[in-house]
Amino acid sequence: MTQLNAQALMAMPYEQMVACIKSWNRHTMEETRRWCFWRRNDQFEPQGDWRTWLVMAGRGYGKTRMGAEWVSALAAAYPGARFALVGATLNEARQVMVEGESGLLALPFAERPEWEPSLRRLTWRNGATATLFSAAEPESLRGPQHDFAWADEIAKWPNGIKAWDNLMLGLRLGQHPRIMATTTPRPVPLLRRLVLEKGVAITRGRTADNDMHLPPEYLASVRAAYEGTRWGRQELDGELIEDAAGALWSRDLIERQRVSYAADLKRIVIGVDPPVSENGDACGIVAVGIGEDKKAYVLADHSIAGASPERWARAVAAAVDLWQADRVVAEDNQGGNMVETVLRAADLAMPIKRVHASRNKSVRAEPIAALYEARRVFHTTAFPEMEDQMCGLVSGGGYEGPGRSPDRADALVWALTELMLGKAERTPRVRLL
Repeated sequence: MTQLNAQALMAMPYEQMVACIKSWNRHTMEETRRWCFWRRNDQFEPQGDWRTWLVMAGRGYGKTRMGAEWVSALAAAYPGARFALVGATLNEARQVMVEGESGLLALPFAERPEWEPSLRRLTWRNGATATLFSAAEPESLRGPQHDFAWADEIAKWPNGIKAWDNLMLGLRLGQHPRIMATTTPRPVPLLRRLVLEKGVAITRGRTADNDMHLPPEYLASVRAAYEGTRWGRQELDGELIEDAAGALWSRDLIERQRVSYAADLKRIVIGVDPPVSENGDACGIVAVGIGEDKKAYVLADHSIAGASPERWARAVAAAVDLWQADRVVAEDNQGGNMVETVLRAADLAMPIKRVHASRNKSVRAEPIAALYEARRVFHTTAFPEMEDQMCGLVSGGGYEGPGRSPDRADALVWALTELMLGKAERTPRVRLL
């Protein structure tokens, strides 16, 4: 690349850099107020005849800024153009793509469009508009037509392929409709399909590529924790890692077990895996119900990370209240009576079943994974963090997923064991608090 940008400038020896800056004229100074000056060489739009630009990179790479700048530049160049902005949920689309610190309303060098939250719409002065959509509601993308689209975090879309296909069928305005997809990779069916499709230009990148804009302490800590692991290769290096050998759950299996609604439910329980400490460990809190059809439905993941016992106990109580659950099933390995004590302090007037783990997490999970294979357990939406942990549990006792422990997956296993197997590893006391 011959065009001067900030990356090339910072790579110069100090004296050369000073001389270069001193030689700038007014036009050059104006150029520094544009995204093309500040973006890195690896963030440029691909050349060639592509329909889909897939940016598949690690966390903190700058994907959101790239997407927002791409939309803003096209809006300025195509008066009256129509854009679709699609997130995993409407809330994520609004908080990240529009109002986030790298979203469309925060771009320092671009026109700030008018934002109408009630209409989910952005409008530029030249008549270009962008409308927000949720991938969780794929039918909302059936009908609307667009010139361009930005799809964010497609690897965590709850109805990935259906939402994508509806979006692409509506991408039919203008001479050259295009879509940009930004995501941290997960080996979900949609992403695996896209990397093999014709007409898809792929930009790959690592968290470390954006080190100029990330705190050194952050980079040092995530490298120390995850570098070289499967999770680190996915979340930091942006690699599309296939399912671990011997994993109890596969992405395809979970995808087959996804439904949009649950049957009439007879019972609902909240599975709880208390944290070992407050230092980043999560309290797994998962709501599961059993239907009149004798099948189980995973309803919600209310897990909370880095919380004090008081906070996670309140989160459990809130989940019980929300779902009108019949029972809480909580592991007591990490403190025995402590679990019951903190839940009582949260005014949880509900039967508490304390269970004790005498086997490792993978062994406990094996009969639950078999229920999925038998098509007896379904997910009512996508639960990315929990599903990552499920796919990291390996037959024989290993764990190759995110974090130190599969807390969310363990809470799921306790809840499903209670509902579907009718027993725990130890017959515990059931006490009404």
